[in-house]
Amino acid sequence: MRSPKELSLDTKIIDAVSAIGPVGPSGPSGPQSSGKLLELTRRVLEDEEIQGMQEYANTVSIKRLGYNDHGPVHMRSVALNAVVMMGLLRKAGIRTSLETEECGSFEDSLIAMVLAAMLHDTGMSVSREDHELHSEYLAYPILDRLLADAYSGSIQKRVMVRSLALECIYGHMGNHVIHSLEAGVILMADGCDMTKGRARIPMALSGGPKVGDIHKYSANSIEEVRILPGKEKPILVEILMSSEVGLFQVEEVLLGKIAASTAKSYIELYAMVKDGEPKRYL
Repeated sequence: MRSPKELSLDTKIIDAVSAIGPVGPSGPSGPQSSGKLLELTRRVLEDEEIQGMQEYANTVSIKRLGYNDHGPVHMRSVALNAVVMMGLLRKAGIRTSLETEECGSFEDSLIAMVLAAMLHDTGMSVSREDHELHSEYLAYPILDRLLADAYSGSIQKRVMVRSLALECIYGHMGNHVIHSLEAGVILMADGCDMTKGRARIPMALSGGPKVGDIHKYSANSIEEVRILPGKEKPILVEILMSSEVGLFQVEEVLLGKIAASTAKSYIELYAMVKDGEPKRYL
């Protein structure tokens, strides 16, 4: 059973995907939409196996390890951030790696990214250490299952999108070198999910100092993260905080992920404490 927050995010993701418009290969009248992206996004959001994996990953993350949210709400938030960011890049005329390499469309790129976002932290169900690698092998059979239907007429496209999704999962912590624009956007989209809602449950369950506490307390001071069209670059990220402890999330988590991202040249970043002056980082 999905929570009201999950259902709300599902609606926002579908709306964001729909707002991008035609995303397929170009035809005589411009980009043509196959409807594959929207259909597969709906399937992923409703998939019971994915839901079960996300919920258990969250149980391990919060109750066993004392970390913040790494479950269905977080993974949906990352998917939404990624879709919004890709829409802004597309409006700015930035081509995805699949488009640049002339082996896939924007639609193929976004399919890989939605799948990756919804599966990237499932490895938390095994271990925090190397969880992105655990997510890879847990995601593989699900990617195969969903892509076999979506790309039934092209094995080449299926393996291409699967490989791209796996790169996005592999690179989401910034611990491994990535090369595609798509993986770089997932890395930033993951880093931008840092609002206080992620720390609400672990804060309530806290029974004393634990590893990961700084993540909880700093995330608890982040009031809002806005992803908007930039003035100088395609993407503007604005972070609103209730106290300066939130700067840990910005400086120790998000900035590191942006530095490792292949999309770092396309982002402006500002952080501000309530009623304070905005601080520009990028």
